[in-house]
Amino acid sequence: MPTITAADWDLFQSLHAVLETGSLSAAARVRGVAQPPIGRHIESLEQRLGAPLFLRSPRGLQPTELALELRPRLEDMAAAAAAAMRDVAGAAAQTGGTVRITASEMVGCEILPPILATFHAAHPAIEVELTLSNEQADLSRRDADIALRMTRPTQNTLVGRRVGVVQMGLYAAPAYLARCGTPASVEALEDHAMIGFDRKTPSRIRDVDIGRPITRDVFSFRSDSDIAQLAALRAGLGIGMCPRPLGRRDGLVRILPERVSLELEMWVCMPEGLRTTRRMRLLFDHLADGLSRELRESGGPDAERAAAEPAAALPAFVKGAEA
Repeated sequence: MPTITAADWDLFQSLHAVLETGSLSAAARVRGVAQPPIGRHIESLEQRLGAPLFLRSPRGLQPTELALELRPRLEDMAAAAAAAMRDVAGAAAQTGGTVRITASEMVGCEILPPILATFHAAHPAIEVELTLSNEQADLSRRDADIALRMTRPTQNTLVGRRVGVVQMGLYAAPAYLARCGTPASVEALEDHAMIGFDRKTPSRIRDVDIGRPITRDVFSFRSDSDIAQLAALRAGLGIGMCPRPLGRRDGLVRILPERVSLELEMWVCMPEGLRTTRRMRLLFDHLADGLSRELRESGGPDAERAAAEPAAALPAFVKGAEA
């Protein structure tokens, strides 16, 4: 394969855009240019590489094996370029710049906004980007700068801080229980409407003991969106798993607390190389402090430990390799 130079970056940006969007016109909109230059970029790359990148068909552009082979490399290049832009902007602004956070839907929508609001009030020059996904972002590739995870970091290039324990349990709205009654045992759950995942149930949920294997057939309301499940709980559609802080906040009723319970560690993580970047550290520390306080005030395991133990500062950074 011919050597790729810096001058080819514009061409590869166009290829990445076409692979992401599926058409020349959509790629042109994403890149903010007219469609003809995108087509010329693809043709130029095909000539340089000596092989087609797309097959033209009535269904549109179909990527060839070569294009699919290049795709992960292009994604790495795009992520590195975006990270470089954030770093350069931050260096120029010194106290400003952009920080990109990744978190789950539930944490990002239901817990983070008030914490981010106080951060913005204190540091208005720092811009925050928030991407929501239940899949773990690759921080080593700089898909994000800071990640909130429900598991300890394992990559040796990451550092993290444990901010507390999130207790999860079965909850239901008072209206549902008034209508259908409160189950007195896990066996009684079979007579109730259950809320859960559709195509992909996380292993930590599958391992919860409700007296029978947890499959999609257990649930009468199914969604792979945590937010949709929480909305269904609030609306009284049935019984489902919910983090204790949100259950308490929304006035939901805990079901079988002594029988069904799950505890997950919450961690704030980032690449070790970003520890000395001021805006990264400012937001990292603010998130760690805010989330730790939120978990303590929710009345969960951390609140109980705090009541029994002397007050202490948050633990120091832990490297992923030490997990």
